[in-house]
Amino acid sequence: MDENPSPSQPVSNKFQQIWYGFWAALQFLTILPPLVKRPFTTAEMGASLAFYPLVGLLLGGILVAFRQLTLWLLPTTVSAAFTLALWVVLTGALHLDGFLDTCDGLLGGWTPEKRLEILRDEHHGAYALAGGVLLLLAKYSLLATAGFPALALFLAPAFGRWGMALAVLAFPYQRPQGVGRAIKDGATWREGVVATLWVLIAASLSFSFQSWVALVVVMVVVWGGAQLTLRLIPGLTGDIYGALNELSELAVLLTFVA
Repeated sequence: MDENPSPSQPVSNKFQQIWYGFWAALQFLTILPPLVKRPFTTAEMGASLAFYPLVGLLLGGILVAFRQLTLWLLPTTVSAAFTLALWVVLTGALHLDGFLDTCDGLLGGWTPEKRLEILRDEHHGAYALAGGVLLLLAKYSLLATAGFPALALFLAPAFGRWGMALAVLAFPYQRPQGVGRAIKDGATWREGVVATLWVLIAASLSFSFQSWVALVVVMVVVWGGAQLTLRLIPGLTGDIYGALNELSELAVLLTFVA
């Protein structure tokens, strides 16, 4: 008897891959406890890239709601501090940690080999401390600015994660294994198109010219950051992706406040 799979089976497998890709993005980018109790495949990790901006929109919605609630109860500066703290907590400080490691690695080493060695080190040095303080201070200052637009807070996490998706697809990855390697190997430009659709829809529904400017600014930040990195080490790493996300988020906030 012919036991070839039916034509609907590949379609079913594709939808399953997309479904698990969404959960992979949600679990990897947030502190959500693992609902899928098995390792994700390379294809599922690659598919997760399409949902990075969607996860960012979910985070942005939570942050905006929290900020509005705290503004009713607390001064603007205190609300900004609590909102920023929640922002870090919801992501498990994943991208912030990548930014800290990137500061140490790219600024603290004199050769590509030494920079990569520092990037792999779990300890943080002076460059990480200085960079982290300046980054958080800049974000706090923008959140505490009088008349800070809630739209900026809503879009920044989505645009930042879109920037990460672009970096994964457009630039070489340095390490032979790890989560970043799995995402890089499993992702295609199809995921990049879907990720871009999320931010285009968000920018369109925002009815704000600044949203479109912010998208262009994020592309410049990602391209510039990646080019600078490739001058110092042979390829990008997961820490570099996190740093690009943090810088892209900051750039979005700056764009709206400016």
